[in-house]
This record gives sequence, structure tokens and C-alpha cells, in this order.
Amino acid sequence: MTRAADPHFAQPVDGAAQPDDPELAARAAELVRDAVLGDLARRVVAECGADVGLVGVPEPLPGGRPGSEGMVLRHWAGTRADLLHDVPVPAGLGLGGRALAERAPTWVPDYRAATTISHHYDAAVAAEDLYAMLTVPLMGGGTVHGVVYASLRAVVPFGDVRISAVGTLAKAAARALAGAAAWSREQPRQAAPAPPLTPREHEVLRWAATGRTNPEIAARLGLTCNTVTGYLKSAMHKLGVRNRTELALAARESGLVS
Repeated sequence: MTRAADPHFAQPVDGAAQPDDPELAARAAELVRDAVLGDLARRVVAECGADVGLVGVPEPLPGGRPGSEGMVLRHWAGTRADLLHDVPVPAGLGLGGRALAERAPTWVPDYRAATTISHHYDAAVAAEDLYAMLTVPLMGGGTVHGVVYASLRAVVPFGDVRISAVGTLAKAAARALAGAAAWSREQPRQAAPAPPLTPREHEVLRWAATGRTNPEIAARLGLTCNTVTGYLKSAMHKLGVRNRTELALAARESGLVS
């Protein structure tokens, strides 16, 4: 098992005494958050094969509209210059802003040639000689705690192994951040539980998670391809994912499949 598959981020100890001063508790939680997110940027480089790791932290942006969403790149590892340090990113702009807005992982094999994102940060990306990029939101209890970037100085497609490794680190970091918020009495909002899968949806999902194609699943279960597609679409909707890769990752993280 790789370390990315079994992450351990520093976090408050269960049952630890909370400071009586609310301001002191909030400051302690802030220190934990900084440690977790800084460690996350370093581990993306050390354990996931990325050349550069970045973490954006949700913050009000200077000049932003009241209530508008955005983040600032506050943590980094592997950078050669400082053009990506402390950069404000409104929701929807660039790859990270898109992950923040959509609440879902997104990636491109060549950032500079990608046609599905805005190109507000091309100069900074070019200064770091970056091409392939993956961004994953840190989700916990319905709250976005940040967005982690894994970037490479080469044009390469992101395979399931690397996407899963970064996603696992992001999940562990989000849990640690939620623990810090609870420890400082900052209770995060709870997301509504996803509707349970039907037995047939679970069975189709289990085979899809092993890499079987829809025709293979249909033949094994005695269903039509259209029926299998319908079950998978229903499962994706319930789990809040967009494609088979995200579906398999969410199913494993939630314990629906081993």
C-alpha cells in the first residue's frame, strides 16, 4: 500500500481540551489548517508524482462582489518562481476556479492548449513550465475547505491511479480540516445524505468499479446495455459525480465497493 492510499494528516486529538478563549480556539484551528494544507501541497509532490503542488484557500477576494466565491493560492511545493504564490482565483476561472465552482475534480493534459477553461493564468503557468494539471476540491460536510492542484511539467493524460491518489489525499485533508473546525466550535454545515442505491444499482456499480464495460456488465447480469446505462446514470446522480472515474472513486471512498 502506498502512503497516498493511507494518509495521516495531523489533526486535533479526540477529547482534547478546548481553549476557554474562543479567539484562542479559532487561532489554534487556523494553525492546524495551515499545517494540514501546507503538508497537502508537499505530499502531492512527494507521493503523487506531481512536479508542483498548490492549495487554494477560500477567502473573500479584493474587489469581489459581496457573496461571490473565490480562493487564494496560499500553499505550494515545487515551484521555481513566485507568480503562482498568493494568487486570487475567483470561482469559475482557470482549472482551480472551475473545480471550486463545480465541486468536482477536473483535469487537462495540456493547460495551455485546453479549450474547456479560461486562460487568465497562462503567464504564471508558463513561468513554471507547467502543462498537465489536476484540481480536486476539498469537500467536507457540504463545505469546500480548499482546492488542491497537482501539476506536471509535461503533456501527459491523468490516469485513474494518479487521480485516485490525489483524491485520497484531498479526502483525508478535508477530514482533518473538519476536525479542526469542530475542535474550535466552528461546526461545518452538514450535507444532505445521498439517496441510497437500489440493489440493482449497487450491483451494476460494483462491476463498473472493476473496469467492466457496459456490454460486459449487461452480459454478466442478463440486462440490456441501455438498462445498465440507466442504472449507472442513476447511481452517478445519487452520488453527485459526473463520470465513471469519479463514480468508482466515490464508491470506494464511501464503502459501497471494496
